[in-house]
Amino acid sequence: MHTKSIELHNEALEHIVGGVNSPSRSYKAVGGGSPVAMEKANGAYFWDVDGNKYIDYLAAYGPIITGHAHPHITEAIKNAAENGVLYGTPTKHEVTFAKMLKEAIPAMDKVRFVNSGTEAVMTTIRVARAYTGRTKIIKFAGCYHGHSDLVLVAAGSGPSTLGTPDSAGVPKSIANEVITVPFNDIESYKAALDKWGSEIAAVLVEPIVGNFGIVEPKEGFLEKVNELTHDAGALVIYDEVITAFRFMYGGAQDLLQVKPDLTALGKIIGGGLPIGAYGGKKEIMEQVAPLGPAYQAGTMAGNPASILSGIACLEVLKEEGVYEKLDHLGAMLEKGILQHAETHGITITVNRLKGALTVYFSDEKVENYEQAERSDGETFATFFKLMLERGINLAPSKYEAWFITTAHTEQDIKDTLAAVEDAFKHLKN
Repeated sequence: MHTKSIELHNEALEHIVGGVNSPSRSYKAVGGGSPVAMEKANGAYFWDVDGNKYIDYLAAYGPIITGHAHPHITEAIKNAAENGVLYGTPTKHEVTFAKMLKEAIPAMDKVRFVNSGTEAVMTTIRVARAYTGRTKIIKFAGCYHGHSDLVLVAAGSGPSTLGTPDSAGVPKSIANEVITVPFNDIESYKAALDKWGSEIAAVLVEPIVGNFGIVEPKEGFLEKVNELTHDAGALVIYDEVITAFRFMYGGAQDLLQVKPDLTALGKIIGGGLPIGAYGGKKEIMEQVAPLGPAYQAGTMAGNPASILSGIACLEVLKEEGVYEKLDHLGAMLEKGILQHAETHGITITVNRLKGALTVYFSDEKVENYEQAERSDGETFATFFKLMLERGINLAPSKYEAWFITTAHTEQDIKDTLAAVEDAFKHLKN
């Protein structure tokens, strides 16, 4: 079934580190083996190098909300290619796109484009440090904010202890600048601020978690984080790399009616091309060069191809009924998965928000990373492979979300649920 994928992976191992260009693409988290290599994609579907067709819920880990090769976005990218994809100068398109982002996310008075979500988050931290004159940050356990050194830090032994490096190559001195606390635990957050508050430059928050599944904040949690953070003289940074434009037009901050000081964006806003952006209050953003002392630059930043692709993507998402459709299909998928699990005696819990959901093989509601970690990874690994055999492409990790796109149909959901039912039968046996 996957002969060519196996051959290609073996060849890739000779030339590319680990055979993949991002570790999340390997199958290490689902027991190993050769990852399936895709050859083309259109709408809600993938075709691999062996010619097998899949319904796709990976969506490139989130960016592909309009489905693959959406004609409006494809046309925008073609136009960019015909007129030059990189200038190294200002363009009218970046102004147009900045205005669109500001309109959608009112907490951003000023915007700056970069090349990835990692860059966006990394720079918001630098700007927060420049603005406050402080160095330490607080982040929440299990939340991924890119691969810059400062955010590759795991929790210490408690909320009042400093972090430890979460990757080789991250110095302990950098980890000492980070305090990690459990998500949705306001008492732990208070304890961290009680000890370190005068040294904290910013707290880094996924307002809706997307990196150990889809996890919503408890009622009042974000509001209290904002209040306590500002009382300590620190800034609030929302990492909306996954959440912006995913659940509604705009950000999670609009959905939840909370506002940060700085916002980091990525993924969806590029329409499938590499991009990142960050923005925030005018007086904070004016710390950035050339106006201020906080340096940030990029050869590819604001390139016409990514900008025009992003504009086209947001134009599609502004169409009437887009988010209602995603919510409808998400509800249909969630209901069917839970029904099949009950029928076949499979223990799961599902976290869903509109068109994104996570299936945990667990009997507890997941509200933080520790609970997600306790879910059954071995059972998920078997389920993942059973679904792949049945033509359903999921992310190869128990922590990741299933992303529905505007290209999915009710028939795709029905076909997926048929695969889920068959997979659950095999799991039970």
